[in-house]
Amino acid sequence: MESRIVVENLLNRNFQATKLSEKWVTDIAYLPFGTDMLYLSSITDLYNNEIIAYEISNRKDVTLVLKTVEEAIKLQKKTQIILHSDQGSVYTSDAFQTLSKEYGITTNMSRKGNCHDNAVVESFHSSLKSELFYFQEKQIHSTSTFKQLIHDYIEHYNTERIQEKLNYLSPIEYKKQVAYVFFSCNKFVGQFIDQYDFFFVYYKGAH
Repeated sequence: MESRIVVENLLNRNFQATKLSEKWVTDIAYLPFGTDMLYLSSITDLYNNEIIAYEISNRKDVTLVLKTVEEAIKLQKKTQIILHSDQGSVYTSDAFQTLSKEYGITTNMSRKGNCHDNAVVESFHSSLKSELFYFQEKQIHSTSTFKQLIHDYIEHYNTERIQEKLNYLSPIEYKKQVAYVFFSCNKFVGQFIDQYDFFFVYYKGAH
């Protein structure tokens, strides 16, 4: 039997972040599809609640979460991140912990059986299920269509769905607004490039 690596809950429900890629949260959602089950592994950035990476599979295994982390790192190009999860076997696995360490990620875990310790990503998965599937009028006949609907919802969630926490902006709109304010007001941008290099991508589109 594979050993479990359980780490402390240092996040302690502090879901506020001062910059992008400071704190990430992750979980797996169970998505029924006909007589089958698909699994959505996603990572949310707590700075703006953006879904920065996700993977869909018909198997809930370590490979699913490893691919999600690798996708997040590839897209965000950041290290020294806190990544919070529950104590599921995929997260306590040696493979997940080793990969996280290789990327400079500090893993963090909810207390056993306490979903509120991972409330942000749980809330996203709940919204996805209620807004996408429970009110889906047309029948879904193929896995590819099902996956496309999930992709479209995540795109909508990131770019259009407003959130009270983000001053009634979507995650992407909030990120653009912060980028615009930062670069408009800061006279010494060069001193902060290392910490805020993620803003350059969005600055031109923010005004």
